[in-house]
Amino acid sequence: MSIDPRAVIEDGARIGREVEIGPFTVIGKHTVIGDYVRIGACAVVEGRTVLAEGVSVGSHAVLGTPPQDVAYQGEKTSVEIGEGTIIREYVTIHRATGEGCSTRVGKSCFLMAYCHVAHNCRVGNEVTMANGASLSGYVRVGDRATISGLVGVHQFVNIGRMAMVGGLSKVVKDIPPFSLADGHPARLYGLNLVGMKRRGMNREERDEVKKAYSLIRKQGIPENEHDLNGEWGTLGALGLEVVRFYLESKRGVSRFSLENKSLSDVY
Repeated sequence: MSIDPRAVIEDGARIGREVEIGPFTVIGKHTVIGDYVRIGACAVVEGRTVLAEGVSVGSHAVLGTPPQDVAYQGEKTSVEIGEGTIIREYVTIHRATGEGCSTRVGKSCFLMAYCHVAHNCRVGNEVTMANGASLSGYVRVGDRATISGLVGVHQFVNIGRMAMVGGLSKVVKDIPPFSLADGHPARLYGLNLVGMKRRGMNREERDEVKKAYSLIRKQGIPENEHDLNGEWGTLGALGLEVVRFYLESKRGVSRFSLENKSLSDVY
């Protein structure tokens, strides 16, 4: 264990094995710091914050402070960070609103400098957020999604698995899985082909995703899953994942850009 003597560790904090904590960092009394965690200089980890094994926290990051939410009345809430996640300099992650609720970031995520994760967010595993990307309250981000630099995501928006949002985008509606989105407001520009290939999806799987989106653009969204007959009934698990995302959307799903009239142009 390597804890700088100038760090402040409040009584009650639970510190794991072989933890590194830099100078002038403050660790609150309700925190749980897992094994092999590294925390840089001048960081703040407070509230009921749990850092799982191998988490890395950059200097001046602030985790577990009260939410920027007028509904918050001091109730006991938490922040949970999954194993191996990297949190870089000046990142802020706020605890949740609502007794017993939590803000969660999954395993092996990479949050670059100045990112913000607001109260009650759910960020999946292996998510990348580039510099200055910000999530408002109650946002959901699926596994392996990528949110580029300086993106602003409206509260209650869902971003699907393996979607990619381009830099400087304004995201006010849901971004479906496996898609590319960009703009102000964000629009869909096709499939995240590069991302799917890098994640090991074969041609057959990518064709399945393409088929689902082609049906959606051609026929619109079915009323419910019971209406998935005809061509819809030929979809496999990946295609159904896309359709269910549309069916379950509360804010509505971002539209395709008119610049791309066919997915074949970008696939």
